[in-house]
Amino acid sequence: MNVEHILRTKESRVVAVRTSATVAEAIGLMKAENISALVVKDVCRTEGNTLAGVLSERDIVHALLDRGAPLLSMPVSQLMTRQPVTCAPSDSVRQALQLMDRHHIRHLPVLEDGHLVGVVSARDFTRLQLQELEGTVAAAPEPSAGTAYAH
Repeated sequence: MNVEHILRTKESRVVAVRTSATVAEAIGLMKAENISALVVKDVCRTEGNTLAGVLSERDIVHALLDRGAPLLSMPVSQLMTRQPVTCAPSDSVRQALQLMDRHHIRHLPVLEDGHLVGVVSARDFTRLQLQELEGTVAAAPEPSAGTAYAH
């Protein structure tokens, strides 16, 4: 089984924040969406909508200890993980899990030809494992022509 299967069987919406948003805004979005990490995007006229980094709860907690409350007014770009570890839709579940384990991360942006097509998380892999244990793993639907995994 590969990462593409997971992307096709989960909600396709990727929650993102711009590099210019404040850390407080990012925390508010995480709370509202009940998630623990955000994709950070930057809109460049020459390159389009590009993945700039990832911001996780762990990033925020560690920085809060170091910098205190002033952290909340900082732009996300000063705190995010730049050049995050990523995977491809064709990577196996095992490869994705090994990346997450090796780099001590719980969220993995999925890139295809340099474009963000989704995010897989530890929660997705837990859900898959539960489905396998219960014998309810669904077959991934066949891709439609021109259909993206997630936006």
